[in-house]
Amino acid sequence: MTRIRGLRPAVPALMLALLLSACQSSGPVLQGPVAAPAAPVAEVPAISPRVAAAAEALTKMAAMQDRLYKVAAPLLINNAELCKSQARNLLGFTARNRYWYPGDYNEAAHVAFDMGERLQVTGVLAGSGAARAGLKRGDELISANGKTLPTGPNASSSVGAIFGPLVASHANLAMVVERDDKTRQLSIPVTRACGFVIELGNTDNINSYADGQRVMVTRGMLHFAQSDDELAVLLAKGMAHNILGHATLTRSTGTIGSVIDNLGNVHPDTSMLIGSAGIKAMPADLDTAADHLSLYLLTRAGYSIDAAAPFWKRLAGSYPATVLNSYVANHPGTAVRLAGIDKSVAEIKSKQGSKKTMTP
Repeated sequence: MTRIRGLRPAVPALMLALLLSACQSSGPVLQGPVAAPAAPVAEVPAISPRVAAAAEALTKMAAMQDRLYKVAAPLLINNAELCKSQARNLLGFTARNRYWYPGDYNEAAHVAFDMGERLQVTGVLAGSGAARAGLKRGDELISANGKTLPTGPNASSSVGAIFGPLVASHANLAMVVERDDKTRQLSIPVTRACGFVIELGNTDNINSYADGQRVMVTRGMLHFAQSDDELAVLLAKGMAHNILGHATLTRSTGTIGSVIDNLGNVHPDTSMLIGSAGIKAMPADLDTAADHLSLYLLTRAGYSIDAAAPFWKRLAGSYPATVLNSYVANHPGTAVRLAGIDKSVAEIKSKQGSKKTMTP
């Protein structure tokens, strides 16, 4: 079972309280001077089963999101040149506080991650300026370039108004964070990278979505990807669709965006996934173009392009187009795509052999 941070420290105190109550009920055993009364044992707040279950779920979600960030990092950072107008100066980390989570998950975020009023780092992009500066998951954000960062219920929605102008006008941010009850000062270089948000979809259907600005991988698809190379193939494909503007060309930006918004919730509305969820099947020529670009993205990020064709074959064999709301149902041209992938792999390997620049 995944360890839930925040539960374990309460156990020794709880056991001590139980032992003391047992001794008191059994009556005195030894004769002699009466000992001074022991200091009262602090009462341990009860954690409801619902909150404990929610904390366990959040811990598992965090582990899956960490895997996405780890695999996505070199794809985003090493391909800023190919992202063109979609390249951005990024902070290189994400942050939330307990109020980002609804209902029982608000308390669960406190139990699982010790989240409170302050924004807490929830992910650091490997290879980013934030990672090189030593920022860590769990750090609480206090200030940036002397500006106090917001706390409380509106912190997640209002912090962008502070970070946005700073990232646009500064090469480094002077950050003050709190870690292990001590404040630390970090100088965090901004990171030039593809400005796509990488998200986890909280559902078990086997799919991935790209709306032009975001790439979402569902929980089911994340489990289907057997290796980081396979997950990279999937993420690179979503990035390629975004770079090439395919959601706009197919007039599906709003539809796919709504699906991503929904599946990003802790408790998504799964009724939206009935049938095709309104998403049009990607035309084979656009899919082939995205495959071609994705293989260059993979190569520049150091991933194996030989993993692409076997992954797509296995996906089509396991979840064919007849499985509604699966990836292949939204991208049905597998045979045409595989032929294009073979040509693209040969092209890239030829360029590698002659030491040519890795640009399509």
